[in-house]
Amino acid sequence: MTEQAAGFGLGQLSVVLLTGSLVLVVAVAAVRLASHSGLPTLLLYLAMGLALGKEGLGVPFDSEQAAQVLGYCALVLILVEGGLTTTWSSIRSSVAPALALSTVGVLVSVGVVAVALHQILHTDWQISLLIGAILASTDAAAVFSVLRVVPLPRRLSGMLEAESGFNDAPVVLLVTALSLQIAHPADAEPWWAIGLLAVAELAGGAAIGLVLGFLGGKLMRRLAQGTSGLFSLGVVAIGVLAYASAATVHASGFIACYLAALVLGNMHLPHRQAVTGFAEALGWLAQIGLFVMLGLLATPSGFFDEVPRAILVGLVLLLVARPLSVLVSLTPFGIPWREQAFISWAGLRGAVPVVLATVPVTNSVPGVEWVFDLVFMLVVIFTLVQAPLLPWMARHLRVTEPAVATGVVVEAVPLEQLGAEMLEVAVPPGSRLAGVEIYELRLPKGANVSLVVRDRDTFVPDAHTRLWTGDRLLVVTPGNVREATERRFRAVSRSGRLAGWRSDV
Repeated sequence: MTEQAAGFGLGQLSVVLLTGSLVLVVAVAAVRLASHSGLPTLLLYLAMGLALGKEGLGVPFDSEQAAQVLGYCALVLILVEGGLTTTWSSIRSSVAPALALSTVGVLVSVGVVAVALHQILHTDWQISLLIGAILASTDAAAVFSVLRVVPLPRRLSGMLEAESGFNDAPVVLLVTALSLQIAHPADAEPWWAIGLLAVAELAGGAAIGLVLGFLGGKLMRRLAQGTSGLFSLGVVAIGVLAYASAATVHASGFIACYLAALVLGNMHLPHRQAVTGFAEALGWLAQIGLFVMLGLLATPSGFFDEVPRAILVGLVLLLVARPLSVLVSLTPFGIPWREQAFISWAGLRGAVPVVLATVPVTNSVPGVEWVFDLVFMLVVIFTLVQAPLLPWMARHLRVTEPAVATGVVVEAVPLEQLGAEMLEVAVPPGSRLAGVEIYELRLPKGANVSLVVRDRDTFVPDAHTRLWTGDRLLVVTPGNVREATERRFRAVSRSGRLAGWRSDV
């Protein structure tokens, strides 16, 4: 086959690699800019896509079908990364409220947005419901990219994290069902049947994800002697396998991959640092590719006509739909009103709604080409409004916990031959580890602080060495007390040298 016949040769490959590598380099640099500006990186990546697109440098990309397929691939990797990097202890108390937000809250939000569109803009009922469903999913990446320096209580951050992991699956099912109902009304199922089918798909996906996550973890534990890079690849592959397995049997692949990764991430597998680093790198790559691709797909000249409608729908979503969905979902759990107010404001929309805006087009729903521009502009405008104010809202609603700051950072490196592990422990600003002497840590038997890195100095501590903010500790611990050692460091970080005397530690 000749290069010309193949349609893609070495010349085209060089251009693609050149463009892709430059995009990645600029995207990495954009993270630093975003951290200083308080804006989620998604806006910068969307801007890069717009600059490269048909009305910028002219990179051709106009396939909604390809965007949807690539978008789903990226979402799978993002959910797998989210599951692998989420600790069960951080979300355990938040699972029930998060499930309520992801189900009851989604339905309330869809209903309010649909009523507003129908009554104010006189949009058809079915299209109104479809737009409400598209806008119902929140984006954890957008929230946490501007909350890295805000010390939220574990329950509150866990609730936002769990909600974003759970709500993608029901929203995708709802958008797909509504699109098929509108496109093929003659073949439409009754609503009660669609509801039962959705519950069955979610339950099936959850079961598949939990089972494959557990069995996959057992398998990977037996394969732990391999290199950390290959081991990390295998762990991520199990999360992708969970999505594919569930989708093949018409269950929810998104809930399956998230739960499988959540199980894997909490099985205390070896090579945890390598697995986490690899998963986070894949997650970043997926986010960059997803947002740049959505920017390429967009047509900026069509945005201006949708700005008034995007502002109106966004205000309804921000000031009515989201607060009401939070109130209905969280009040039965006794969540304080201050935390409810913050969760209402923190419901940022990101990539998922923009990807889902392609679903009606790929399902041949007539007259919905404008929906993509509406959703795109709404996400951009209200991210610019909400994101910079999130730290301010957290402080003024008094939902921060200065005592825990950003939390103690613990990484593990397995030493299988010795039956021991090394932990790297950082003492962040605000941690009550600062000022504690080594002997006051009261670590489990066999665990020892072997090395302290302070500024540019490295030294072996003794029992009376006092820890400072910014110190990094190298701790050697037997494998069977690693978890207890981590718990002890986190307890002292929260409550100081007297941790253990209090019942909440």
